[in-house]
Amino acid sequence: MKKQRLFELDEALGFALLAAVIFVLFPAILDDFRLNLFGKYLTYAFVAVGLVLCWGAGGILSLGQGVFFGLGGYCMAMFLKLEASTPENTAIQSTPGIPDFMDWNQITALPIWWQPFHSLGFTILAILAVPAIFAFILGTAMFRRRVGGVYFAIITQAVAAIMTILVIGQQGYTGGVNGITDLRTLLGWDIRPDSAKVTLYFVNGILLFACLFVAQAVRKSKAGRILIAMRTAEDRVRFSGYDVASFKVFVFCLGAAFASIGGAMFTLQVGFMSPTLVGIVPSIEMVIFCAVGGRMSLLGAVYGALLVNWAKTTFSESFPELWLLGLGGLFIAVVMAFPNGLAGLYQDFVRPHLGFLHRERARAPAADQSPAE
Repeated sequence: MKKQRLFELDEALGFALLAAVIFVLFPAILDDFRLNLFGKYLTYAFVAVGLVLCWGAGGILSLGQGVFFGLGGYCMAMFLKLEASTPENTAIQSTPGIPDFMDWNQITALPIWWQPFHSLGFTILAILAVPAIFAFILGTAMFRRRVGGVYFAIITQAVAAIMTILVIGQQGYTGGVNGITDLRTLLGWDIRPDSAKVTLYFVNGILLFACLFVAQAVRKSKAGRILIAMRTAEDRVRFSGYDVASFKVFVFCLGAAFASIGGAMFTLQVGFMSPTLVGIVPSIEMVIFCAVGGRMSLLGAVYGALLVNWAKTTFSESFPELWLLGLGGLFIAVVMAFPNGLAGLYQDFVRPHLGFLHRERARAPAADQSPAE
């Protein structure tokens, strides 16, 4: 139908604009340092996109996405740390060939569960599988018992707190409160120079668009329509014969996988992974990214992640003692003035001024009322 083609054109223009911003505008106007910062911001956008599917489409508010972000980040950090911990590089240690923090904690052999992370192929598989499996176990336990709403949000928040305590407590195996640091190379390629950070920025952008396309395909599929129906009338969907819990588990696992990819790319882009990125505070910040951008908009979530993190950096640089108040004020202002986030701002104030789309959309209903319908 004509109306459908107009919506598809609108979406295509949105994707094209975001691609122009990420791949053309930012590299043209930002120096290497700032571009690396925006590369870090893009890693958070993976989480925001997953939250649009979970929270926006499925009505599942997770306050523990930092757990999945951290799992992906730690998987990548383990591979990079092992590559940096060759016997030659660690010759001064009591036990050469193991990560330095293990040696400091009197561990004399590499734990067996670290061994597979010598392989990049296994590491990539773990980045996708470990968070998805964890989300599957948690989601199945909760959704099969019809735990949802605020109760599910509180449980995921508790999981984030538990994970932080676990990571810090197992210092000899995880690096403790300092995390896993001193990451140097990826298959021999030095990831520390500015030129490498620029390359990783573009890799971030490409992977983010891959996740956006997957998320868009899910939203347009039958499963996506069922998720939206579940959000508004879950009991009606259940009484229609659909297994509501399975759909919730599916979208929760997909959001976890997206967050994990973002965590892995954060480790590469920034060069470390620590428990400060796993707990309650970062998980809530990730929800803020989605809320500011618009929890119903995939592209809005990306812009929300970029805007909030840019504001966080700007406020902390200019007003180191007041930046939290400034960030909170930005969030309150956006939510109160634009309940649908940046996406709602676009729909209410920008789209009506896109002349050709506005005119065609106004004529579409009359044109679509054909005898065939």
